[in-house]
Amino acid sequence: MVTISPFRALRPAAELAKEVASRPYDVLNSQEARIEANGHPDSFLHITKSEIDLPDNVDIHTQAVYDKAKENLQDFIRRGTLFREEKPCYYIYQLVMNGRSQTGLVCGSSVDDYEKDLIKKHEFTRPEKEQDRINHIKTTGAQTGNVFLAYRNVTELDKLIEEWKATNHPTYLFTADDEISHTIWTIDDDYTIRSISDLFLKLVPATYIADGHHRAASAAKVRKALGADAKAGADIFLTTLFPSNQLYIMDYNRVVKDLNGLSEADFLKKLEAAFTIEKINKALAPANLHEFGMYISGQWYKLSSKPGTYSEDPIGVLDVTILSNNLLDPILGIKDQRTDKRIDFVGGIRGLGELEKRVNSGEMVVAFSLHPVTIQQLFDIADSGNVMPPKSTWFEPKLRDGLLTHLID
Repeated sequence: MVTISPFRALRPAAELAKEVASRPYDVLNSQEARIEANGHPDSFLHITKSEIDLPDNVDIHTQAVYDKAKENLQDFIRRGTLFREEKPCYYIYQLVMNGRSQTGLVCGSSVDDYEKDLIKKHEFTRPEKEQDRINHIKTTGAQTGNVFLAYRNVTELDKLIEEWKATNHPTYLFTADDEISHTIWTIDDDYTIRSISDLFLKLVPATYIADGHHRAASAAKVRKALGADAKAGADIFLTTLFPSNQLYIMDYNRVVKDLNGLSEADFLKKLEAAFTIEKINKALAPANLHEFGMYISGQWYKLSSKPGTYSEDPIGVLDVTILSNNLLDPILGIKDQRTDKRIDFVGGIRGLGELEKRVNSGEMVVAFSLHPVTIQQLFDIADSGNVMPPKSTWFEPKLRDGLLTHLID
């Protein structure tokens, strides 16, 4: 069973919550972050994407960027933009997107549980992304990014959380510029805190990383690196736990820089071994499993997997696996999607227009749209001890950074 803990959040005053809250650091590039934070000195992007306060040509992985994040965080505290909770609390976080609501519990999850695989993973991580978060946490002393966890829903927990929402005033309530509503309640009652902790310890055998593999891995490695210098705060990491029946997974698409030395005609010919190919006159978001959209040279195609090109085991049946085993690896020579610089990943929230944009700009040569993975597939794979290809799931809506931060001191 899993152990969760209340924590003393570093958070903004209620009147500043909307201004502080920012989209997660890993869904924006530096230029997008500069634009979004322009004219907003209290945006948390000044901490999570601190390169925006340095010259445009700065290497975002240099120590100067992490030092600037620390400086900005301390300035937010000094100015009173952020303050630290007086006692350890749990927090309820409700998001509403397009009329659809989901409610999670913000807490500290145990690094020990992560290392014992009670917090289950479904992806490998990319070393350079891990190192970035390790450097950020060690320099700032803060876990600024929330790890999104799922668990099989428990009626008793659902009831307790809904009762708290119904009988207490929110700490924060605002609608962001993207029309997503964010509401947070603070659970500061000792009896309720103990009840929640006990219910997880009694009824929840495991939690599953939905989004945030790099943040979770980095928190564990920071504690290990600190060794004897690690304080109690490093034993937990910042998480929000959602019951599985409330979650929504979007597609996670791929773009590739080149055709591995092939001409376009030869590339299309090689695809025929594993796929039937059909030219189509509009962007394709696959409606069925084992179908893919492909965009190349201004043209969309529908690729349909041929019989016998995939297995029915939990990993083999995934569309991300089918694409990797039949196209990315044997034809385009992409053996390890975690480390190969020729491939990039585009979350479904950006739309198929982003795929076209990346190809039309000349930055990429070909793009692939995929059918989303289901939450049950995620659980089945994690329970089996297997992992999906990287960047297989994209969850929406996203939690905002800056509303609740965990200091590891």
